[in-house]
Amino acid sequence: MKQAKLLTPAEQKRVHAVIDAHRYSTRNRTIFALSFFAGLRACEIAALRVGDVFEGNGSVRDTIYLAAVQTKGDEGATVLVSKRLAKALAHYAVTYHVHTSKPQAPLFFSAKRGGFSAQTIVNLFARFYGLAGIKGASSHSGRRQFLTELADKGVNVRVIQALARHKDISTTQRYIDYNESKLRNAIEL
Repeated sequence: MKQAKLLTPAEQKRVHAVIDAHRYSTRNRTIFALSFFAGLRACEIAALRVGDVFEGNGSVRDTIYLAAVQTKGDEGATVLVSKRLAKALAHYAVTYHVHTSKPQAPLFFSAKRGGFSAQTIVNLFARFYGLAGIKGASSHSGRRQFLTELADKGVNVRVIQALARHKDISTTQRYIDYNESKLRNAIEL
């Protein structure tokens, strides 16, 4: 199975520039942040409700609890919210006046005010990668980038497995990228 492309820092900047040049830039940046900073899948991003992410007082939750119907594996899941992701979510809430009084409302809305489907999220990623001229990237690139960056920082693969919400560690290992440069750095530790 072909892996989703990991983005270089220059490619990440290009994607952000393209997102910023279009309507709904804060919404789209937040969708990308959920993928790159928490490893959420497109189906999980589409399934998010306001109450999953925000407390009734409007503050960002430090943990997102996904119900079984919101996940790929039909099992509930816990997603930890990093400071970077919390900042993106808080900015989104202010920009779009997220109503925490409606916790069951979809977190993301289209221009026609309808919630997003998983396919809509997949298409959104493809659109911005295409506009940025990045080939081989997909809605799964952020998830793969998130897991690879954790491994590059020396995080134990069992911890990465838990954060990825994978049942089998071999699935997690397939996500983690390695190359000659990383191998050379490892032997010099």
